[in-house]
Amino acid sequence: MARRRTTGLDALLASKEMVLVTGSGGVGKTTVAAALGLTAAVHQGGKILVLTVDPARRLADALGVGALGNTATKVSPEAFAAVGVKPRGELWAAMLDTKAGWDELIRRHAPDAPTRDAVLSNPLYQNITSRFVHSHDYLAMEQLHELHASGEYDLVVVDTPPSRSALDVLDAPSRMVDFFGSRLLRWLTVPYRSRLFTMASKPFYQVADRVLGSRFLQDIADFFVLFQAMEKGFVARARQVEALLGDPRTTFVVITTLETAPAHEAMFLARELAARGHDLGAVVANRVLPQDITRREASTSATRLAAAVEQDELGAAVAAELSATGESVDAPAVTSVLAEVAASFHDVALVATREAERRAELTELAPMLIDVPSLDSDVHDLSGLLTLVGHLRAAP
Repeated sequence: MARRRTTGLDALLASKEMVLVTGSGGVGKTTVAAALGLTAAVHQGGKILVLTVDPARRLADALGVGALGNTATKVSPEAFAAVGVKPRGELWAAMLDTKAGWDELIRRHAPDAPTRDAVLSNPLYQNITSRFVHSHDYLAMEQLHELHASGEYDLVVVDTPPSRSALDVLDAPSRMVDFFGSRLLRWLTVPYRSRLFTMASKPFYQVADRVLGSRFLQDIADFFVLFQAMEKGFVARARQVEALLGDPRTTFVVITTLETAPAHEAMFLARELAARGHDLGAVVANRVLPQDITRREASTSATRLAAAVEQDELGAAVAAELSATGESVDAPAVTSVLAEVAASFHDVALVATREAERRAELTELAPMLIDVPSLDSDVHDLSGLLTLVGHLRAAP
């Protein structure tokens, strides 16, 4: 059973330097990540960065900062003033740029200038790195470490890819270490380490070049030989990233809805984080139905409403009341609406009951569970994010 946390979201954010926001797709993860950063900037102060590694680009729209890239963009004081807020700190946002990130990695880890220039000018460099397995995941962790090491931000909130992909992000450092010791890398670079192999494989390379294009395999081999020269730097940094993920100053927040599939994903992710020794700070249950729906009094009221609607007098009375305050309303139409509400209530109550069961299961796994109700509209601007912040901070 998870240890219960007696403090709230503000205390969690104040005590951490890195917050990784995870969860399955479509549960509002990017929006909640932005709201967490906004919470810290408005109520705690300091310099806060929200970094998204999810290809979806809703974050920039919500914060009103235009297109995002590798370079962080500040949410302007004017944007806050427009919604009547004076933040205690600064809020910045950035999106991981895979190409720019790889270029920076090569510059950082290359042992010398000739190796750096040779990699960056390799004909297949851009194509290989853009398709390199889990390159986006590794770059996310690399940038996370770089931001932490720079000390430029008091808090970094990272919006990770959807749930199982989020585990790929966590595994990216060890996967990079494994790659440098892999059979594939040895096979690609063995021509440079064995004169005998070079002579034996020459006919194969000639055939491959005719089929795949001039110097295709040779260019790949050239790239990975150069890449292997940077093994020491990559491996050392990967180990540092692994240590950062397990650091007490780093926490994870899992976002979910209480629908069956997302809730099960959240439980899976919470257990995986615990198994890996990472800190789970909170689970946010998004778009939750009001718990009052499950009360017996609510069911009784729905039953009485259905009975009253059948008498027709209630519909006429409500129609008269509505007509008195505005445009005339048709009584039969009102009766039809009330009948539909009464008939649908028990279906909604059943859904709410199932949500309550899943919520109880999540409570056993999370040190803090935060409910966010279904909002009247999608969050698409700073004002909407502030409404979400209010719900996040209202949780006990």
